[in-house]
Amino acid sequence: QVQLQESGPGLVKPSQTLSLTCTVSGGSITTMYYYWSWIRQPPGKGLEWMGAIRYDGGTYYSPSLKSHTSISRDTSKNQFSLQLSSVTPEDTAVYYCASGTGLGSLAYWGKGTLVTVSS
Repeated sequence: QVQLQESGPGLVKPSQTLSLTCTVSGGSITTMYYYWSWIRQPPGKGLEWMGAIRYDGGTYYSPSLKSHTSISRDTSKNQFSLQLSSVTPEDTAVYYCASGTGLGSLAYWGKGTLVTVSS
């Protein structure tokens, strides 16, 4: 059973870069056909898919966030990470990492971590 755990600061100042890491256990991020995604949910709003990194390192991003989003991975630590630059208070959300076989498949989820953007 794949398990995911998000980690990172809970408070980020406006204009700074939000950085989160997802640690994966029970499976390898290099397992064929798996995609590793970041999703967020602002308070009172729906889920927003942000992007994903494929098992071979290929990346995909939401067009609306592509200009200031980067997803990378560390295969030695079985982790993948999210960086969101130039954040504003509108980026305040619960951030989730998730995975599944195929882009858009989200069979496994982390518990989520709240990130607040505030000065």
